[in-house]
Amino acid sequence: MRNVAPSGSRSRTRARRWDVVVLGSSLPGLIAAVRLAMGRLRVLVVEEEAAARQPATVREPFFLAGSGAGGVLDACLRALALPLIDRRRLASESLAYQVVMPDARVDVASPARTAEELVAWGLAKPEVARALVRGLTEAGAGEREALLDSPVVRASRSAAGLGRAASPRAPRHARGLPGEVSQPPDSLVPWLEAQIRALVNVATPFAPPEARARLLGGALEGGAGFESAEETLIGLLRRRFHALHGEIRLLPGRFELVSVGELAGVAPAMSDEVWFGRALVLNAPLGPLATWLEASGCAPDFLPAPPVLRHRGWTALKVARDAVPEGMARRVIRVRDARAPLEAANLVRIGLFPEKAGRDVQVIASYVIPPGETEAAQAEADVTESLLELMPFARERARRAAPVARPRWDDDLALEDPAPGAGWPSEVELRLLSKPPVYRLPREEVGVLGVEGDCLLGWRAGDAILSDLT
Repeated sequence: MRNVAPSGSRSRTRARRWDVVVLGSSLPGLIAAVRLAMGRLRVLVVEEEAAARQPATVREPFFLAGSGAGGVLDACLRALALPLIDRRRLASESLAYQVVMPDARVDVASPARTAEELVAWGLAKPEVARALVRGLTEAGAGEREALLDSPVVRASRSAAGLGRAASPRAPRHARGLPGEVSQPPDSLVPWLEAQIRALVNVATPFAPPEARARLLGGALEGGAGFESAEETLIGLLRRRFHALHGEIRLLPGRFELVSVGELAGVAPAMSDEVWFGRALVLNAPLGPLATWLEASGCAPDFLPAPPVLRHRGWTALKVARDAVPEGMARRVIRVRDARAPLEAANLVRIGLFPEKAGRDVQVIASYVIPPGETEAAQAEADVTESLLELMPFARERARRAAPVARPRWDDDLALEDPAPGAGWPSEVELRLLSKPPVYRLPREEVGVLGVEGDCLLGWRAGDAILSDLT
């Protein structure tokens, strides 16, 4: 981290000061920024210009688990004091998503309905299906309690007086998966694994039993969604941040991480401004951020070694509402071949976002990009074809969204793995440097929890950093 001289009569550098500078605009940092601003700190979020140009529906989480009363997402939004009128925009839905495989189309909803679906499609006998969903429901509810009771993060001082208690309580249930779920019949394995791969935010689709219980059990609680493509969770959070007088600035190009005394911040290239804070929070995937800084010749030595990195790709179509099959859910996980690796066009997450004005629906498909540029280009074409196979009446009427540049470092769709021995259910270490104070939000360490991991990481980190600074 380069030291810079403070502004003076001989310097053209202009220092802009906040209490906290958050580098990166993904969900955990945005939630942390709101919590910090609620503590009456002046907060700046620095966003890559290319990230801001991504369609809002592309950046939106695929499945909003924990939105029901007492769920993780619900508790987080209440802790952020989101106005009731905004919380009501996020409507509960009994159907979480559909899992579409070559010989089955299973609606994942309430335990009873999901068990009926598994039996109807010949994936399990009635007693097996009922035992499976009962075990997942109980394990998922227990893990939800454990998540809300966990401090999640480690910082120099415990957060006090904000949100739920930071000190963990003794678990009131057996952690992880019961036997009927940890060793399911072979016919159910592809259905279960497709959901895990679609819901986690890590490069390698491995999830410990505690995370699997929460991911699979959380889906049986139902989901949530907005009425139109113009409303998103990220949009609600940004409005809340602006209402607290938080600021968002765009970075179009290269920058450096710099310090002066006990302040740390960001120095945009080709600018005479430096954006300083009493604390700097790195809210970007480690690999892309380190690569971007290294290309600028200023990679700091305090960053950990970049982890395994993969990316999700996306493609977007606009189709007429009457071209969407009547039985197609708002969220779909499609598997073409249950025996092949669950990536590229073989496993596609599909979200439908009706437009408020007009008769069109935005159809967003995301998938894990295979290695190699040639394969990635072929995967995008195959994913588009996979979408049109599900919507045959849209084949002649679908329009592709205009391509936009992918973010270089502020990338919501980057997938990394936690370091060996790290990751949930272990607590997350936030502090990278003490002077000047630099924190990092390691999204990959809670990535096995999906969107609930993002919410908890941002919420708890915001409280912990606020405690440090006050």
